[in-house]
Amino acid sequence: MRAPDKTDLGIPDFALVVLIGSTGSGKTSFAAKHFLPTEVVSSDRCRALVSDDETNQDVSTDAFELMREIVGKRLKHRKLAVIDATNVRAADRKAWIELARKWHALPVAVVIDPGVDVCVARNASRPDRPFGASVAHRMTDEIRKGLGGLQREGFRQVWTFASEASIDAAKVSRQPLWTDKRDDAGPFDLIGDVHGCAEELQALLGQLGYSLAWSQDRGERNVTVTPPQGRKIVFVGDLVDRGPNSPDVLRIAMSMVAAGTAYCVQGNHERKLGRWLEGRKVTVGHGLQETIDQLDTQDRGLREALPAFLGGLRSHVWLDGGRLAVAHAGLKEEMIGRGSGAVREFALYGETTGEIDEFGLPVRADWATAYRGKTTVVYGHTPMLSVEWVNNTICIDTGCVFGGKLTALRWPERELVEVPAIQTWAEPVRPLGASSPDKSAQADADGVLDYQDVSGRRWIETELKGRIVVAEENASAALEVMSRFALAPQWLVYLPPTMSPPETSSQSDWLERPEEAFAYFRERGVAQVVCEEKHMGSRAIIAMCRNTETARGRFGVSSDERGAIWTRTGRAFFSDAAMMEALLDRLGSSIGAAGLWEELQSDWLLLDAEIMPWSAKASSLIESQYAPVATASTAGLQVSREALARATARGVDVTALRARFDDRAGRAAKYATAWAPYAWPVSGVDDLRVAPFHLLASEGRVWFDRDHIWHMKLADRLANDQSVITRTRWRTVDLIDTTACTEAIAWWEMLTGSGGEGMVVKPCDFVSRGKKGLIQPALKVRGREYLRIIYGAEYDAPDNLARLRERSLNGKRSLALNEFALGHEGLKRFVAREPLRRIHECVFAVLALESEPIDPRL
Repeated sequence: MRAPDKTDLGIPDFALVVLIGSTGSGKTSFAAKHFLPTEVVSSDRCRALVSDDETNQDVSTDAFELMREIVGKRLKHRKLAVIDATNVRAADRKAWIELARKWHALPVAVVIDPGVDVCVARNASRPDRPFGASVAHRMTDEIRKGLGGLQREGFRQVWTFASEASIDAAKVSRQPLWTDKRDDAGPFDLIGDVHGCAEELQALLGQLGYSLAWSQDRGERNVTVTPPQGRKIVFVGDLVDRGPNSPDVLRIAMSMVAAGTAYCVQGNHERKLGRWLEGRKVTVGHGLQETIDQLDTQDRGLREALPAFLGGLRSHVWLDGGRLAVAHAGLKEEMIGRGSGAVREFALYGETTGEIDEFGLPVRADWATAYRGKTTVVYGHTPMLSVEWVNNTICIDTGCVFGGKLTALRWPERELVEVPAIQTWAEPVRPLGASSPDKSAQADADGVLDYQDVSGRRWIETELKGRIVVAEENASAALEVMSRFALAPQWLVYLPPTMSPPETSSQSDWLERPEEAFAYFRERGVAQVVCEEKHMGSRAIIAMCRNTETARGRFGVSSDERGAIWTRTGRAFFSDAAMMEALLDRLGSSIGAAGLWEELQSDWLLLDAEIMPWSAKASSLIESQYAPVATASTAGLQVSREALARATARGVDVTALRARFDDRAGRAAKYATAWAPYAWPVSGVDDLRVAPFHLLASEGRVWFDRDHIWHMKLADRLANDQSVITRTRWRTVDLIDTTACTEAIAWWEMLTGSGGEGMVVKPCDFVSRGKKGLIQPALKVRGREYLRIIYGAEYDAPDNLARLRERSLNGKRSLALNEFALGHEGLKRFVAREPLRRIHECVFAVLALESEPIDPRL
């Protein structure tokens, strides 16, 4: 008698479930009962999608192509998929097995076989099934013949329901994969390759706060490890071989795993030891003989428990809500939390190029350089001289058995704890790996910009403003600018935001005045603002390093520069490298004289500044645009006025017209001299003036948490008589103090009346929020004559001014907030030593947003 069908299906929560059954077997009903509609991909439904007819067999090829595409996308995103098709022949099922393997999903076969008579009867009752009983007979016979070979085809689970009763009684439960421990949030202490170094392991556990108690029971050596409250160990594998005491290392790991206070993933040395214990033929090398000899002298309990322990080790473990994955040799993003032979092999050995190096060992491919996942991958296998982060991955094998260190990574703290090896227990075949002496491993990985990292429509999460969207066409424009005009991209960690003007002045003959800027911040609950003189120079970002070694090590540049200066659009500020180096030397001296290197405990600073004169950067603009306009307007108006004078001499009354042209000539004359205060000859660095106003970042710190008073006082300290750094005049204003506001307005009038550009009004706090969220970080209030450069000679004529009053600021202000948030996010990522691609995501986004159709005169 045939054993009854099992009716409780425990399937992996990530799998490709292939339903197998004749027409009329009830596959679609079974799928609808036990799976979500979004999980089921039906051949009938796909026929309807491509032809409006579920029964149209002529489109089956296209329908199945569509099915494979949909299923592939679901598996790519680690979503369970259910194939609702007959899948009668092995050839039909082969494509699904291959797709499951591609995405490292477990293929599960569910055979629905209620009996031929049931299938025939059901088909007969449906008008859309106009075929005889032979079809169901043929399909059922073929399914039954192939049942025994389903596992050989590659199915990891096979479930068979051979009666209506068992089908009706079926219950489906989802089970996480053995590697899926996302519900365990830790905290964890991850330990690198131990290789039999038991004393070093005990010392490291002690430093981590774990206590060990050894005992003897009936001749068996035992250990109990007590962790700090709530913490767990994660061993990255390679517990054994080469070192002096693999048995005690195994006892510690086995005891902790059994107690639920540790995880251990399989290393290649554990796999080899396990196979040797099973009696398989293995090459006894790379320290295995030492382990075999050590185990021969151990108690029977350890030797008997060892095979089960080694056999139960998994390829990797996925932890902390998916934020952390641990594998012996690493793991690609598309392998995390999945199960397949390819996943296990990669986790054990990593990736090789197929070449053999001079030491006779496989050349390992650098998978971490290409890693782009959000999950942090911690691994070992490749002994390194020191631990370094690369693209959210970290190798913590520091070669203890080779005389290096035993390293632990604390998670989520991301702190490293290390103990030195007692001695060199084994000589490495290949010298321990190390990054370039001048650059970090991350800088080496950042040497090539991947187009995919910055192209297409982008969604960037920021701390200050949430998600910011960058349109695909704007991203393309940014890439064009960056690839053709930008300076060395390693320097380019920040671009400053644009800045909005205030609302139009309520005074009839003004476009901008401070009253409206004060009102904007007052209405949003800001009590105090800082007013800063707005220099008429060119905006510049200055990366200043204490020495060239810092520049290479922290920014990853390969040149001998100790810093860089760039514009708002990422272009090098100076075309003359000697000029830039001379200016950096002066700036470095001022920073040193002010004691900032020591005070800030940093060997590099990032400053936001203005560099004067404006003509140093805009001389070609003056010569090709502004000056010709002034010359042409002066000449043209002079001809007109002479004609009007002749008309007057002939007795024609042109009084009104002449007054109009005299007024226009007066405005043109003002235009011709408007930029004079901002232009002077520059023959060397002594002719330059630099006015810093923000310290953006230094080692370990983004300075957006300090108010503008702090920033301006720091900038004042950099200015001295021997320096090219000039002081920016500034003042604070309490917005509820009418007198203070009046005095600030008079100060602005004095600045602009004497040829100054204007002032910038900022909330005292660097980052300010109102009831509706983030508010403008600054508003620029420009003077009457400076606006003449921007809008034209006759902008303040009554008719023209009336039109300009209709200007809209909404787009400009939205742009300013987005760029401000992106700049902060990029700096935060840089300070956290995230990969350059993550920083450039923000920098490219700022540049891309500049392609938005916003009036550049605002």
